[in-house]
Amino acid sequence: MTNGPSLSNPPLGYTAPPFPSLYWPIKPLPGTSVYLYETDDIWRFTLYWSLILFAGFHLASGIYAFCMMPSKMSLGIPIVFAIVGGMQATMAGSLVGVIIGAVFKAGTFQLIFKTKNARERSRLTSLFLGHFRMSTWIPLVWGTINVLVLVLSSFSLQGGL
Repeated sequence: MTNGPSLSNPPLGYTAPPFPSLYWPIKPLPGTSVYLYETDDIWRFTLYWSLILFAGFHLASGIYAFCMMPSKMSLGIPIVFAIVGGMQATMAGSLVGVIIGAVFKAGTFQLIFKTKNARERSRLTSLFLGHFRMSTWIPLVWGTINVLVLVLSSFSLQGGL
């Protein structure tokens, strides 16, 4: 039992939202916002979005490669691209998901105030800590960043150094 407020724990009755649980983030209606509090949920959402986005881009590029040189031998190109994309997505999504989950948990810590007034203690806690929760849009954004890094790294960039 702690002596002070702890924002590192999810609210009472919290259950992990179903995937994808996206909501309109601009002026959401009350009760429609969905947040992630657990590192496992953050990792899982980031991994799923990375798998979906990587599969889409790799399948599109595999189909494009097949269309450039159609033959019976090149029928397996989209499948190979999808498998490679799945492996890359698993590595990138897992790594990024664990990192943003760890950063999220590192930002939530316990703080004990020596005030008797619960209202003042709550106000001070909100002032110093904020309420740490992660929108379900953040894993989608990081999955998109993963794909964009992959696309940018596929081009050969030559500098004038």
